[in-house]
Amino acid sequence: MEPSPHRVVVLALAGLLPFELGIPHRIFGRAEDGAGRPLYEILTCGLAPGPVPTDADFDIHVAHGPELLATADTVVVPASYELGPAHEEGRLTEELAAALAHIRPGTRLVSICTGGYVLAAAGYLDGRRATTHWASAAHFQRLFPAVRVDPDVLYTDDGDVLTSAGVAAGIDLCLHIVRRDHGAAVANDAARRTVVPPHREGGQAQFIERPMPEPQLATTTAARAWVLDRLHEPLRLTDMARQEAMSVRTFTRRFREEAGISPGQWITGRRVERARELLEQTELSMEQVARESGFGTAQSLRKHVQAALGVSLTAYRRTFRATGGAGGSGATPPSPDGPSVDAGSLH
Repeated sequence: MEPSPHRVVVLALAGLLPFELGIPHRIFGRAEDGAGRPLYEILTCGLAPGPVPTDADFDIHVAHGPELLATADTVVVPASYELGPAHEEGRLTEELAAALAHIRPGTRLVSICTGGYVLAAAGYLDGRRATTHWASAAHFQRLFPAVRVDPDVLYTDDGDVLTSAGVAAGIDLCLHIVRRDHGAAVANDAARRTVVPPHREGGQAQFIERPMPEPQLATTTAARAWVLDRLHEPLRLTDMARQEAMSVRTFTRRFREEAGISPGQWITGRRVERARELLEQTELSMEQVARESGFGTAQSLRKHVQAALGVSLTAYRRTFRATGGAGGSGATPPSPDGPSVDAGSLH
């Protein structure tokens, strides 16, 4: 008998953002195993069955009440503009507290943007690292001093409790969860089918003062595309800067502004992703994987993968090769900030 798909239940609260409500359905709904079978079942519930008002000019109709939360393997709480006491006083209404009481111990909990207020008000984030939209981070920290708020990252992963920054960072977090559950190949396929990047670099700090590069300034897009075709080769910062006709100093500054991390960190992250794909999808030896991904030696490969994923090469391959890239969890992907390396050491 085939195992049942992992059940994700999304809690729709009054004042929700339709975009955020759709993120779990879109990302988890695109995750499939090698035979094209869905890996997740995604359902939606409200505090009661029936219409739920949104922040747009339409309501949504929810067929399930809070009892559905008792059947969830993962519960997702998107943002809402009508969180009431959770946002103003750090406490839950009786109705919301009663709904959350249906959640079984051990259920994975996920928040998108200010949905984290609900998890924090319920006590799930006490003593844990969490994030929320950068504009709400200071208020969130004042309201919930027991939470270790990180305002700079796109998402946090504390095992069974995960939080994301504002709005589209929910896409990054859901892809991270798919990657953690089933490996890079499945997550990359889900991202490709949704036409989004499988992994965004940097944190949300890059979006605070200048959300987009100024139109008159050149970007580093061409250099990054040039690198992706040459990950297996030694790469120099001067060669990357030359692709954009910039000085090394200007290129490095511009790269950090656009990606949120250094060129060296970005390249190491891409090489780790390439190594993960090779470990999952091929039978290449560790030395061959090291050469193909640009790490040169198996020793260097082990060092960087261990630092990024927290598991050995053998353990990672055993976890995700066993089911063709659709294994269980156990390997933790790189953080949004990527592994730390010297920006000038690119090979």
